[in-house]
Amino acid sequence: MIPSSFPAKEEIARLTARMLLEIKAVHFNADEPFTLASGLPSPTYIDCRKLISYPRIRSTLMDFMAVTVMRDAGFEAFDNIAGGETAGIPFAAMVAERLALPMTYVRKKPKGYGRNARIEGAMSEGQRVLLVEDLTTDGGSKLSFVDAIRETGASCAHTAVIFYYGIFPETVPTLEAHGVQLHYLCTWWDVLAEARAQGSFSEATLNEVEAFLTNPRPWQEARKKS
Repeated sequence: MIPSSFPAKEEIARLTARMLLEIKAVHFNADEPFTLASGLPSPTYIDCRKLISYPRIRSTLMDFMAVTVMRDAGFEAFDNIAGGETAGIPFAAMVAERLALPMTYVRKKPKGYGRNARIEGAMSEGQRVLLVEDLTTDGGSKLSFVDAIRETGASCAHTAVIFYYGIFPETVPTLEAHGVQLHYLCTWWDVLAEARAQGSFSEATLNEVEAFLTNPRPWQEARKKS
């Protein structure tokens, strides 16, 4: 069903942060930082994949994503919803269901046999495609998916995520330079505000997380392993 309720963006951000905290998808640890895919340390880690196991939360968040892209991009802006392998696939399927649109998914690389395809499902030339993922950090990983979509003759000018780090200034310019607009539900700043409101972590931990969010690169450089 296509959502017809449009909460304010600020309320969507607050409630999304609350849900992520409620299911313990948010992890803060300043004493033993997590290692990100980049190899750099971080006192924060988020696991959006957990959301698929919570029906009430996943349904609400997919309603939020549907209304966000309709409000920001347009009600008739898309012909196809594509999920990025692998975390974006279930969320793309749920958004496609809400918007009554075809769903496809994009492989990280060609499968290496058969058709050697990167696009699974039916995507055709001229279609306007929304790329759906669980999260984005600096935006770089989205570009390969976008290029694969465009190679079919379709266009991809928008990507939507549940969670956007919101701390790396290069993210939006990187995407915009590639002709892609980012849509998201909440950031680390929203999660930090809700965590403080709930008292979810110690004040010392929250202060260290805030220090990282304010100046992430220096924080990482000071703590990265040689």
